[in-house]
Amino acid sequence: MVAGEASGDLLAGLLLGGLRQRWPDLQAVGIGGPQMALQGFDAWWPSDKLAVRGYVEVLRHYREIVGIRRQLRDRLLQGERPAAFIGVDAPDFNLGLEADLKAAGVRTAHFVCPSIWAWRPERIEKIRASADHVLCIFPFEPALLAEHGIAATYVGHPLANVIPLEPDRAAARRALGLDEGDTVLAILPGSRASEVQYLARRFFDAAALLRRDRPGLRFVVPAMPALRERIDAIAREAGMADALQIVNGQSHTVLAACDLTLIASGTATLEAALFKRPMVIAYNMNWLSWQIMRRQRLQPWVGLPNILCQDFVVPELLQEQAEAPALAQAVRDWLDAPSRMQAVHARFTDLHHSLRRDTARLATDAIETLLEG
Repeated sequence: MVAGEASGDLLAGLLLGGLRQRWPDLQAVGIGGPQMALQGFDAWWPSDKLAVRGYVEVLRHYREIVGIRRQLRDRLLQGERPAAFIGVDAPDFNLGLEADLKAAGVRTAHFVCPSIWAWRPERIEKIRASADHVLCIFPFEPALLAEHGIAATYVGHPLANVIPLEPDRAAARRALGLDEGDTVLAILPGSRASEVQYLARRFFDAAALLRRDRPGLRFVVPAMPALRERIDAIAREAGMADALQIVNGQSHTVLAACDLTLIASGTATLEAALFKRPMVIAYNMNWLSWQIMRRQRLQPWVGLPNILCQDFVVPELLQEQAEAPALAQAVRDWLDAPSRMQAVHARFTDLHHSLRRDTARLATDAIETLLEG
C-alpha cells in the first residue's frame, strides 16, 4: 500500500482495519503514516515524503520522489511479490507505479478515484492502464468509470462513518478548554508545508482583522505536529501568538467545537462539511502552478462540499482573492447570518447521509473479488 499524505493515511488506516478483520495474518507494507502504523503497517518510507502539491513544488522534489518510486517498484517485483497493491490517492505517484506492477502481473486497486470529473480528464486512460479496480468514495464515480471500461465499486466515504451525524460540540469544547458561550473560528491552513507557506499568514492576518472588531472571538488552529514549529513562527510574525490557540493535531475535535472554519481547500473541507460547519474555503499557491491548474479545471467549484452539492454552498476565495480583508469579511458574513448557518447545516446533513456506507466491508469485498480473479 502507498498513501501519500495525511488524508490518504487516514483513509488507508480505515481500510486496513477492514482488511485485517478479513485476513488477520495480513502483512501490509509500503509507504504510510501514523494511522496505518496503528494497524500494524510496515512503512518502508513515511507518507510525508510524498506530501507535495503543485507543479513547481513537485519539481523541487522530483528526483527524490522518482527515486522512492523506483526503489519501491524494484523491491516489490524482485522479492516476494504481493498478492495485491493498493494505491491510496496520490495518483501522480501511484498510477505510474500501479501500471508497472499490473504489467508484471500484480493485481492493483486504486482507492479514491482521481477527480477526472473536476480536472485533468486525460487521466482516464492512465487509470485504465494502471488499476484493475477502483474503489470510489463518491456515488457518481463508478458509472463514469464504467463508460471507459474501468471496473469500480462505490464504497462510500470512510469519514462519513467516523464523523457522527450529530457531533458533540459541548464535549469537544470541554476538551479544548473552550466555554459553551464562546464564538469559535477554526483556522486550518493545510496539512502540507507548501500550504502553510502560502496560506497561514493570510489566515492569521484575517484573524487579526476579526479580532479588532470582534474581541470575544476565539481562534483555534489544529497543527500537524511536523508543521507546528513553522505555524508558531508565522503566528508570531502576524502578532497573533497570544490570540491563537494552537493545538497538535486534533482537527476533528477542533471542527466539532467550532462555529465555523477558515480552511484550505482539500479533504479537510469535506471533513468540515461532515461536521456540518459553515466555512470559508481558500487557496493560494505558486503562481505558475496556479496558471497550469486553472486551465485544467472542468467545474466552477474547487471545494469538495461545493462540488458534491453542485452549488456555491460556501464561499471560495482562490489565489489573488485570498487576501486577509476578503477572508475576514467572508467570515463576518457567516457570523451575521445565523439563518444561513442553519441552512448549510441541513444541506451538509443530507450530504453526510449520501456518503455513509460500510466502507471497510465494501472495499474488502471488492479486493477479495479482485484477488479471486
